Amino acid sequence: MLKRKKMIFIIIGIIVLMALVYIFKIAKHYPKNINLENVDNFFGVTYSKKYAEDLGLDWREVYLAILDDLEVKKIRIPIYWDEIEKIPGNFDFSDYDYLIGEGEKRNVEFVLNFGMRVARWPECHFPEWLNSSDKKYLQERTNLMIKEVVDNFKNYNSIVYWQLENEPLLDSFGVCPKSDYNFLQEEISLVKSLDNRQIIISATGELSFWEKEIKVADIFGTTMYRVVYNKFFGYIKYPYSSKFYNRKAKLNNINPKDIFIIELQAEPWIDEFDIINPNSKRYLKSFNINQFKANAQFALDTGFNRAYLWGAEWWYLRYKKMNDPVYWDFAKTLF
Repeated sequence: MLKRKKMIFIIIGIIVLMALVYIFKIAKHYPKNINLENVDNFFGVTYSKKYAEDLGLDWREVYLAILDDLEVKKIRIPIYWDEIEKIPGNFDFSDYDYLIGEGEKRNVEFVLNFGMRVARWPECHFPEWLNSSDKKYLQERTNLMIKEVVDNFKNYNSIVYWQLENEPLLDSFGVCPKSDYNFLQEEISLVKSLDNRQIIISATGELSFWEKEIKVADIFGTTMYRVVYNKFFGYIKYPYSSKFYNRKAKLNNINPKDIFIIELQAEPWIDEFDIINPNSKRYLKSFNINQFKANAQFALDTGFNRAYLWGAEWWYLRYKKMNDPVYWDFAKTLF
């Protein structure tokens, strides 16, 4: 009898394990219907000049292609602290003034992302001279930097929203100090004292309940990833449907139509070496053109306000350096 019970438990365990492997590793979890209708004015992109350079690209060339070839009209720009304040107290915004200025010529609407933590790994892009281990000093310098950023860019009418920090309460990702909710509120108060534009506060779509971020945000922005990498389990495919995000919004008493998808996965989840290697096929494990189309439809199905696609620099790399225009050409259909 005991042997029989043990065998039953083993069989049940194997079935459960196989089900989990199928759900998280094999099943695609694509939307049932991928028709990509009603995309008008829904999609924008995040553009990182630093990331374009990391990929070995001319950041101006990539940016102008996004403006003139893709004809994107909604762009989120992260401002990297280590680029604007290389010398303490000496701020240089010339490259970012160029980005905004070129966009204004083409009627682009901007979200400016700045603060201690902004988009792209390692999230916290501290200047070399900054002692980030001294919390009080770090926060003082952060506030000084924020003031300089807002003062420099507040006269641009094309900047319609500030995004202060990026997933500021997410401690499980990035190379950053531990999050501080009280300091986040202090930062928000500082920006509001300098300018009256609405402030976006973001959170991870999959690993957060959003409650704290929504309380302090004028506009809430979620990130949205469908295939991610974990060092223990490898690639994981999230089984959530678009209704998961929609219902989470309603549980937080927020209208889904008021939420921005501030970062929608539209590139592979791989390291920099593989992403610039023209012979690498590893990116197919987390992202291909079918996943791109599925992610775009998934975002539309949430009923949220808009989505900023994540990966325009990579599309251009594939197009210009690897003779693979499929991602770039598909992106054209979305704008």
